[in-house]
Amino acid sequence: MKLTSANINVLIKTCRKAAKTLIRDFGEIEKLQVSVKGPGDFVSNSDKNVEKIIIEELEKARPKYSILSEEIGEIKKDEEFKWIIDPIDGTANFLHGIPHFAISIGLEQNKEIICGIIFDPIKDEMFIAEKGNGAYLNNQRVRVSGRSKLENSIIFTGGPKNNAGDRDLSLNEYIKFSSKAFIPIRKLGSASLDMAYVAAGRCDGFWQRNLNYWDIAAGIVIVKEAGGFVTDFNGNKDYVENKNILVTNSKISEEMIEVLKQ
Repeated sequence: MKLTSANINVLIKTCRKAAKTLIRDFGEIEKLQVSVKGPGDFVSNSDKNVEKIIIEELEKARPKYSILSEEIGEIKKDEEFKWIIDPIDGTANFLHGIPHFAISIGLEQNKEIICGIIFDPIKDEMFIAEKGNGAYLNNQRVRVSGRSKLENSIIFTGGPKNNAGDRDLSLNEYIKFSSKAFIPIRKLGSASLDMAYVAAGRCDGFWQRNLNYWDIAAGIVIVKEAGGFVTDFNGNKDYVENKNILVTNSKISEEMIEVLKQ
């Protein structure tokens, strides 16, 4: 079985087209033009080019839908539907020649993500999901892992940036989780792929502070449709507003929340 709805087809076509530019640029990293958005925060001409292709394709297919994208901000149109776009999630990896980054696009309807795609162009891995229809990796159904104890789990995280106001909190959380799990914490550098990996059962939990909506939008529906949980650090649904997200296979959620509360 595979997902074949009109919106999913739009997402797949858009990502495939945008990825051609990304794959080409990844092979010529030394030629890329890079600018600084803030301390430790970079944007390349590839981010802008990929974003332009994505927006053009989405507006062609759904001209009335609103758009929120990392580089250009918001294009306000339809109040019901909105595309949430991260043209390259894992820009630092991309700029250093590390083949671990993704295009991430979610579709919001009335403030709820109803379908999404996370596409890793280098590994040719496409994670997609649609509300009520399951989550898939390259057309194969995926489910979260069945591990029920934090001590036996693989946990992912990201950050913090050097100038983050809650840097010490993040580092303390890292230490606390490291003391609970036998397997060392992983930091791979792409929040969307971290979420996709939870959905596919490759890791069991993920937490991170200071994430923007475009970092997590597609991952929200992919994780939920794979049977996982998405909450804030207190187990509530305010993760978009407060930018702190906890993603789990559902079975280790309570343990992870307890660690975060310590």
